[in-house]
Amino acid sequence: MANAEPSAFSLQPSAIWAALAQVPDPEIPVVSIVDMGMVREVEVDGERVSVTFTPTFSGCPALHVIRQGIEDAVRALGVQDVEVKSTLTPPWTTDAILPDARERLRQYGIAPPAPAGEMLLTLEPEPTRCPRCGSLNVNLTASFGSTLCKRLYVCGNCKEPFEGFKSV
Repeated sequence: MANAEPSAFSLQPSAIWAALAQVPDPEIPVVSIVDMGMVREVEVDGERVSVTFTPTFSGCPALHVIRQGIEDAVRALGVQDVEVKSTLTPPWTTDAILPDARERLRQYGIAPPAPAGEMLLTLEPEPTRCPRCGSLNVNLTASFGSTLCKRLYVCGNCKEPFEGFKSV
């Protein structure tokens, strides 16, 4: 029997998390899937890596893009055996968005969500601050924006339209 050489593969989960932090949200390029709190778990078992993520909405049209981004990021580290799993339990909430990502959303022109707290969905819009001028003098113009997770607003002070995240 031939002597098997020890595996040179010894990737730490922290390296995988760092790589995933570079995978942009497919709809908002200024934040990553890690910034948005979508990545739930990273497991390394020998030469196999498993990543579990939760989409922001169960019907997210970008699921395949997120899945491919995760797989590509892990494979770029030299991993051949990659498993990407999605889960809806527990459901993603806007509370999972990292604080610095909330500020990047605001700078990008999207009003970050208020904390959802115990409620899974707020039917009434929470007070929203204009991401451009900071005013609370804003009017809801549409319950749905470019994606299901956003609403459309216009600021009464600076007159600029903007999207705001729903708290879920």
